[in-house]
Amino acid sequence: MRSAGLLVACWLGAFARVASGEKVCLSNVDGTIGPATADYISRSVDKAQSEGVQCLIIELNTPGGLLDSTRVIVQKLLGSPVPVVVYVAPTGATAASAGCFITLAANVAAMAPATTIGAAHPVALGGFSGANESKPDQTMTQKLENFAVSYMEAIATRRSRNVDWAKSAVRESASITAEKAKELQVIEIVARDLNDLLAQLNGRMVNGRPLRTADAQVVEIKMSWTEQIFQMFWRPEVMFVLMLIAIYGLIGEMTTPGAILPGVTGAIALVLALYMAAILPVNVAGLLLIGLAVALFLVDVFAPTHGVLTAGGMVAFLVGSLMLFDRRDPLFRLSLSYILPSVLVTSAFFVLIVGKGLRAQRLPVKVGKETMIGKLVHALTPIDSIRGRVFVEGESWSARSAIPINEGDKVQIIAVEGLTVTVVPKP
Repeated sequence: MRSAGLLVACWLGAFARVASGEKVCLSNVDGTIGPATADYISRSVDKAQSEGVQCLIIELNTPGGLLDSTRVIVQKLLGSPVPVVVYVAPTGATAASAGCFITLAANVAAMAPATTIGAAHPVALGGFSGANESKPDQTMTQKLENFAVSYMEAIATRRSRNVDWAKSAVRESASITAEKAKELQVIEIVARDLNDLLAQLNGRMVNGRPLRTADAQVVEIKMSWTEQIFQMFWRPEVMFVLMLIAIYGLIGEMTTPGAILPGVTGAIALVLALYMAAILPVNVAGLLLIGLAVALFLVDVFAPTHGVLTAGGMVAFLVGSLMLFDRRDPLFRLSLSYILPSVLVTSAFFVLIVGKGLRAQRLPVKVGKETMIGKLVHALTPIDSIRGRVFVEGESWSARSAIPINEGDKVQIIAVEGLTVTVVPKP
């Protein structure tokens, strides 16, 4: 009976929301902040404006992301004519690094219980990850930190939030819970779920007008398939795998010309890897070490080094993979569970597949017309420059010779043209 009553209450609540005519748009951001996320949020704001909804709710759970993408999102939120509510949820979610900037840029900031916000230091944000050096330049790091602090201060001031804590989130990587964030006036609402959030938003003054969200219909805005694909690609592991596919495909096409499929696959993977390298903080030294490893593998195929270059290639590949991304930042850290199998598979690929393929190409021809050249055979008939016949490998062949040859004489084949051999008297 009780469950039936709850079901009826849910039906009545849903009916009331539809009947009220008010709408609320909902977007879900779960993962790192990158170009795809910036496009998704910008599109959500535009759609919410065109729909004339009460507000746009962005449900957020992110470990951080790129500074450039974060700036695009913050600018869109600060200039949005539609009230934007950033809701850090579900329970256990976090708005770290880039997520802290985005949350504070919203008209209304809300969090679910047992969630956290903060740790917005610019290194964790991905603004500078030592792409050209093993250690970031201290002057550049200080400049970036000062910019992030002033940027966070401007956002907090614009939204009338705790400026001192916002600055400490950047300088000291401060992180707090939802309850503490509300106490420090970093956020306005702590809501158990979406329904609780809508109830607490109802009647709140935003942009000079009250929100009517108590019985509003929630319209979800989902990521497009292109945004989902690029969001999935925006991961160090995916770029690493694409780079391996590019290596295997292009080397495979070089060792087996005309196969086409390995070359096409490798070229597509290479283009995608280069696109991601322009977004992710890639270490150039790591890329060079991986390229050196591939060169050592190839040289060892031709040079009799007894595996010394292959061992050096494995070490270079391992070190290059470890250096490929900034391991101080968990957002861009490439797991050893990807690196170690890749080193072993790549080494085996070059030693067992590429090595045997290239050696096979260098072996002397054992079948076909080329094997007939240089053989000594007997003339079945007299041979001149026009006609004659010889017996080769169990078959009778047409033959010709610039020097007349008698029947039964031994001759040497010097050329094969179609079904006719050119011979000369036995040397």
